[in-house]
Parts: sequence; C-alpha cells; structure tokens
Amino acid sequence: MNRLIWRIGGPQGSGVDTAANIFSDAIALAGYYIYGNREYYSNIKGRHSYFTVAIEDRPVLSVSDSIDILATFEPETVFQHFKDVRGVALYDKNVEGAKLDSMLFMEGETRKRAQELLAKHSYPETVKGAIDYMAGRGVDCIPVDYDAVLRRILSEVKLPPTIVDRSKNVIAVAASYGLLGLDKRYMIDALTSIFKKEEYVKLNTKAVEYGMQLVQPRYGMTGLEPQGHRLRVDGNSMSALGKLLAGLRLQTYYPITPASDESTYIEANQMLEVEGEGHQLKKYGVVVLQSEDEISAVNTAIGATLTGARAATATSGPGFCLMAEGIGWAGINEVPLVITYYMRGSPSTGLPTRSGQADLKFALNVSHGEFPRVVIASGDHPEVFHDAFWAMNLAEIYQTPVVHLVEKVLANSYSVIDDNELSYHTLRIDRGKLSRGGEGYKRFAITDDGVSPRAFMGSSKLIYTGDEHNEVGHITEDVDMRFVMFEKRMKKMETMARQIPDAEKLKTYGDIEHSDAVVLTWGSPKQATIEAIDMLAQEGIQLGMVQLRMFSPFPREAVRRLLGGKKMIIDVENNYTAQGAQVVTEQTGIEPTNYVLKWNGRIMTREEVYDALRRAAKGGTKRVALNGGV
Repeated sequence: MNRLIWRIGGPQGSGVDTAANIFSDAIALAGYYIYGNREYYSNIKGRHSYFTVAIEDRPVLSVSDSIDILATFEPETVFQHFKDVRGVALYDKNVEGAKLDSMLFMEGETRKRAQELLAKHSYPETVKGAIDYMAGRGVDCIPVDYDAVLRRILSEVKLPPTIVDRSKNVIAVAASYGLLGLDKRYMIDALTSIFKKEEYVKLNTKAVEYGMQLVQPRYGMTGLEPQGHRLRVDGNSMSALGKLLAGLRLQTYYPITPASDESTYIEANQMLEVEGEGHQLKKYGVVVLQSEDEISAVNTAIGATLTGARAATATSGPGFCLMAEGIGWAGINEVPLVITYYMRGSPSTGLPTRSGQADLKFALNVSHGEFPRVVIASGDHPEVFHDAFWAMNLAEIYQTPVVHLVEKVLANSYSVIDDNELSYHTLRIDRGKLSRGGEGYKRFAITDDGVSPRAFMGSSKLIYTGDEHNEVGHITEDVDMRFVMFEKRMKKMETMARQIPDAEKLKTYGDIEHSDAVVLTWGSPKQATIEAIDMLAQEGIQLGMVQLRMFSPFPREAVRRLLGGKKMIIDVENNYTAQGAQVVTEQTGIEPTNYVLKWNGRIMTREEVYDALRRAAKGGTKRVALNGGV
C-alpha cells in the first residue's frame, strides 16, 4: 500500500498519548509497519500536543508533511493543522462556532498565521471557517456529534460523566480507524492491553464500537500476516534495554526531559529474563537512583564504576553542562563512564520538549583539557539499542568516558521493527582488561596501548585524585611523569581508531564509489534522508549516503576515501551551523558543497528532505533551511 499519514491532537492531559498508542497498536496488530512522532509543549496540562503516525506495509522510517486523516475532538487541533490535511478531517460538530481568538493556549504567532491564511481566502476565523477552507481544497470533512455518542455510552455504563467524557479521544481514534476498513478486533485487542480495569475496558470498547459506526470504510485496508516477530519500540526504551542487556547495575539521573523516561523504564523493567551472558540480570536487577542534581548523578555513577559495577547516567543539555567537571575527573582517572545524552532544543532551557543536534561539538569538547573520550550518535531505534550496549563495552574496554548521543526525536518517536534487527543473541559483554590487584599493583601502569589492567575498589590499595599522578595514583607534577602519563592516556585514541572497525564508525547507503553526489548526515535525519533518496532514485536521480556514527575517535581515513573527489556533498543536519560537517572538515579538509539544515525543533520529514535534495542535485540553492512542523 502507499503511505498513509494519520494525526491526532488535543490538549495535554486529555489522553491524546493513550489514544495514539491504542491506534498505533491496532495498526501494528493488523500487520502493518508504523513510524510515529510525538510533539508536545513543556507544559503539564492544557497546551497542544499531537501525534503523527505513518503507516505502510513495509518498514517505515519517517513521517510526512501532508495528513491523510486528521482526528480531532476539540477546536484547537482544527486550527493547528487544517492547512496540512489532504484527505479526511474528523471534527466535533458542536464546536463549529468556536473562534480562533478564544484559543487561549495557542501561541500568538501560530494564531496569527492561521488568521492570515483564513483571511486571505475570505473564511471566518472559526472552526467552521477552517472546515470550509479544507472542504474547498477537496478534503472530506466529517462532522461527529461527540456529545450524542457520550450520552449513549453514559446510559450503558455505570461510571460518572467525568470519566465517560474521557473516552472522547477514543471515539475520535475509532472513527478514524473505521475509515481504514480494518477489523474491529485489532482495536479491541489494543485497548485491552492498555486498560486493565474491567469498567474502563467496557467503556472504551463501547467508544470503539460507536466510533467506528460513525464512518464508512474508504481506504480498503485488510489485515496482513506478519512474517516473524515484531516489536513496537521507542528510543528511551531501546536505550534502556541495551544497557540492561549489557549488565547495567546502577543508573543515576536527575529528572529532565526527555532523558527521564529511560531511567523510569529501567526501574519498571529491571529484571530481564534472557539467555546467555545476560542471565545474571534476572538474579540481581538494577539500582535506579534519582539524585539531587546532575552533579551528584554523574559522580555517583563514577563511584559505582570504581567499585566494579557497570553504571551509567542519562541527561539532556542543561544537565550535561553540570556534569562537565565530573566527566573531566573521569577522564584523568580513566573511569569507564557512560552518559546517554538526549539532545533537545538549545541553548539554556531552549525548547525543552523539542529536538535538535546542536550539542555535538559540546559533547566532543566537554570539560577542560585534553583526554580521550568516545562520542557515538544513533540514527534509528535499532541503533539506539545496539549503541547503548556498545557504549557499556567501549567504556570498560578503553577505560574512558563514552557519550551516547540520542536526539529527542528518537527518544519520543516510536516504530514497528522486526526483532531480528536487534540481533540481541549475538551481543557479548566485554569488560576489558581486569586485574585482581594485589601487592605491587599499579592502577595507571604505562602500557603500549594506553589501557592499564583495572582492579576494583576494595581489591587493592587504590588512589584516585583529580590531579596528575604516577602509575600508582600518587599526585605528581614531575615533568617526565606528566609527559608519559598524558601520552599514555591519549594513546587510547590511537588504539581505538585502530581496533574499532570502520563499519561500526559509519554506514554507507547506495553506490558511493560510482556516485558523484553523496549525502552526508548523522543521527535522526538519516531516516527521512534514506526515504527521500529512494524517492529521488525513482526519478533517476542517484545519490549515495554516508552516515557518521562515531565522532570520537573520528574515522578520518574512511571518510576521506568515501568523500574525496566527489563533485557534490550535501550535508543534512538538525542544527544551524552544520556541526557534523564542521567536524568532517576539521578532520579531513573536505567541505560539503550544499547544506540542508533545520533548527526549529521539529522532526525532519521525508517530503521536505526530498525537495531540498532534489533542488541541490539539480544545481539549486547551496543552503536550504527547513522550517516544517507545527
């Protein structure tokens, strides 16, 4: 089937999240792949949030700009999204007279744009005006009498009206689901997996039944028979599961969006039942510590690591700022520290619930001075899982801080994947060079590869300070010792560069060798870019793609080999200054010829990337700034 885009919106606190999950689970149970993106304000209740879900019968990696089905149950969602609908819009007939200027939570700038659009086409600033605007462009606008449906349900269940009113979002979901033509049982199975109380299952079952009766099927979708086993995953849970499988024993955090969800997931699922090397997790579980601040979070993780526990922390931009000194302490003391860094809109508090890629160079240079560190960036949900596991190994093998970059887009989006993409049975824990310590043990022994045998606190006399030290750990300012100890630590970068395969540091797509035009990207833009390149290939425009996954140590020679001599290099990133491309230029001397950049905090969509790449490939604009989203 062709891609179908569904969206639902509503005030935060009105159950939009739950409704979207019911819809997505029903589609997945019917055998389809999905990619869903969640957008929400930094507000607990009242501000507008919405979910966009892309549906296909093959794996899907991104969402699109235009909406096939818009499900609304209150007026603001109509005003927020009416300009983007191309198929069907469901709306509450009882709010047709609601005025745009009465939407108190709506951003003033957003309201003004909607007012200007309606005025330009001579429509009133009401829900009815927005509906007429859509109808005039061929959108099928279906009125729903939510109040009548709620009264009918209320007469059949023994629940207070305030509880019954909450099912309005499920009615909207069911009506939009009814348009697809899929069997009702998928929707019922989805809601029964979410609601556990019998009275809530009954309530929402009736909401599904009556909601589906409001429409006639028009998309002709039928249930498919999935091959193999599939999972619906999001970035937070993928990172959590990767760490758990890697033997995590302590996770520290201070609450911050969107990083906190990872720690709460670990806390709720700390006992894993797995075969092989991870079997001890079932016996021991994980300690999850909510500390008083991020300084405590990073230092607690460091302390646990020194005792031999596999420990990690997770944070976002403001919290990472506070961790800088602790990271430097870990660097000079060669501590295997793992930090999952969820990037969001910046600087300062910035856009706390939106996404971005503007923290790459901060991660590469965090804390003062020079010391080895690993910086890796995930591009999709399976990569988040693998990289979380990989980070735990890298930290202990090379005894150095590892920063794992995950954008808010990946953290709060979800997708249906085949479980063989995770290949978790092939993963093996590697704790690196371990020592039992004892008489004559030197924690910081000079070695050819820069990595010293590591003993745990309690096994020997160990000395850790924030100062330069000799091989035992005693503070020293001796010229020769400073020289060799500093060189010993930095030698790890050469060791990592040599030992870690290029195939882990970057990925390529398409015929890079024979293509004159190559796309360069990293992180979440990978997903929309792959789909955009596929669309261009159907038009005869062939583009290869290089996805950078490891920025430190940087795969200098591999990138030179792949990008050297190319007539066109199009850089695609979610930041203003093209930080990934800056690193490439610093490391290789190669500079992109074109840039596709987005910094408004919203997800890159397939269509906007397609359009930008197409313009570049045809010799168009050198720098395209994307501004899609609501």
